[in-house]
Amino acid sequence: MRLSRAGEYGVRCVYYLAGKPQGAVIPKNQVAQAMGIPEAFLAKIGHSLAKAGILDILQGAKGGYRLRKPPKEITLLEVVEAVVGELFLNDCILNPQSCSRSPHCAIHQVWQKARGALRATLTEANFEELLAKETCLGADGSSPQEEGELKSPFPGRRETPRS
Repeated sequence: MRLSRAGEYGVRCVYYLAGKPQGAVIPKNQVAQAMGIPEAFLAKIGHSLAKAGILDILQGAKGGYRLRKPPKEITLLEVVEAVVGELFLNDCILNPQSCSRSPHCAIHQVWQKARGALRATLTEANFEELLAKETCLGADGSSPQEEGELKSPFPGRRETPRS
């Protein structure tokens, strides 16, 4: 299983906003530039996060994004599922009726256990704690850059900035 680009960008967006003062309205283009997210894609992700009650979108000259609640109250699971939908490893987990063997299937039970562990881990991780532990953001609040690449807050991923 791999987190989609939309899921990663949703986490980056909330991570960046969580590092700003509570209630601050941050322009969309600032979030996009600092976290290496294409602005048009960020707009789509922002709407998903707003619909889920994670952030507010304010219009106008002084508009932008603002978290609706403190970073301590926002979990990784909440952000990921707001953008990509409910996490599951196999169709039989989300829709047990799709497989007549589900209630008795040993593999189904493993998928269910793995899903539960993943959801528990992502629920335990809130953005206040992540900011206290991590260095995804530079000292100025921007994403660290190295030789023309943006460092991803996800190990093993690098990407070339988009113009």
